[in-house]
Amino acid sequence: MKEGKNRDLGTEPIGRLMFSLSVPAIAAQVVNMLYNVVDRMYIGRIKGVGADALTGVGLVFPILMIISAFSALVASGGAPRAAIKMGEQDNDYAEKIMGNCFVTLMAIAAAVAVVFYLFAEEILVLFGGAPETIPFGLEYMKIYLLGTPFICISMGMNSFITAQGFATTSMLTVLIGAVINIALDPIFIFALDMGVRGAALATIISQFISAVWVLSFLFGKKSKIKLKRKYFNVEKEVMGPVLALGVSPFIMQSTESLLSVCFIYSLSKYGGKLAVGAITIITSVMQMLNLPIMGFMQGVQPLISYNYGARNTYRVKRTFRLAFTIGFIFTTAFWLSVQLMPSIFAEMFTNDPPLVKATAWALRIYLAVGFINAGQSICQQSFVALGQAKVSLFLALLRKIILLIPLIFILPFFFQNKVFAVFLAEPIADFTAATVTMITFFAKFPKILREAETR
Repeated sequence: MKEGKNRDLGTEPIGRLMFSLSVPAIAAQVVNMLYNVVDRMYIGRIKGVGADALTGVGLVFPILMIISAFSALVASGGAPRAAIKMGEQDNDYAEKIMGNCFVTLMAIAAAVAVVFYLFAEEILVLFGGAPETIPFGLEYMKIYLLGTPFICISMGMNSFITAQGFATTSMLTVLIGAVINIALDPIFIFALDMGVRGAALATIISQFISAVWVLSFLFGKKSKIKLKRKYFNVEKEVMGPVLALGVSPFIMQSTESLLSVCFIYSLSKYGGKLAVGAITIITSVMQMLNLPIMGFMQGVQPLISYNYGARNTYRVKRTFRLAFTIGFIFTTAFWLSVQLMPSIFAEMFTNDPPLVKATAWALRIYLAVGFINAGQSICQQSFVALGQAKVSLFLALLRKIILLIPLIFILPFFFQNKVFAVFLAEPIADFTAATVTMITFFAKFPKILREAETR
């Protein structure tokens, strides 16, 4: 469990370990965010059609989240279980988990790509796309889907690199793809005059190169657990627990897709194209908040999982407490920035004055209680790291399925300003879900650690 010569998840000081594991993972997520955001920055500035093109690509966002969710289903279930097995000194079984996950991920990627490609236009119409924005969404979506297997490898299998403690190598997976994507975007979009098709092509080329990097490492000599063909036969007893644990992150991300559809549908109904453009930008701003937290927890999870498997509950407690504190500091700082300077965030994506004004107004409402987001994310992801599939699943369902989606459709009945009501659903759901999640975690955490000590 070392990177280089001196990384040990079971004995090295926790603060130093958390820094060395989390910083590369955060950097990877920030870079990942950058090339998603840069795509939209370029698209929003395509001469003459930028606003419509940006809104059209926003229609595709739920599809991208579903692909990401299936990667999380396998990787977020498999990587923590592999880390726990490594903590138990059972590397052979950890390799079996990883091999099974790889084959499962490839089968899912192929099926998802085919289904969405065949029904692309019908899906975008169902999402509430307007006639002037759907063509841009189709152009982007049909090219992007061709790269689904590469995207799933670079997103999903990269988690098994992080789980071994190779955080820098994991960061490079994203960094390589991001740099290539950012470099290719202006060439394909503007120089070759490919528009949104160029943005999609740049993305799948960069993800292909990232996928090659990931597989080269996991098949190579440096990897502590390796991809081996003898473990490519999927076994029910291996994948069952993996998928059970991965269901929670899958729901977190797939419901993000459903949530996006609900927002687009309601805002299209009450606020038209301008409101849909605003939520497209807000979604990108939310990535600036959520992806660093995700990266942080990708670095923290192996530390929690390994020490939980090794029954070192003192280190598990210290790791969680430090992660919780850091998370709250970050989310509070981001929340203050948005509340004080919302127009700056909007202007990153568009120079259209009405869209900037609408986005800045909506962003303050949407992130009214953004400081509390760390409580939901860190506690819920810590349950995943501890192998607590059932409670993690409930908490994943709570915010979006039980609270937010119903509120999107219910609140407009109680407010004259319907668009305001739709955006207000977010802070109400965030506050309620974070409160319940934190109470549940702090109630169950001591019991989980006591049970680990007596195993």
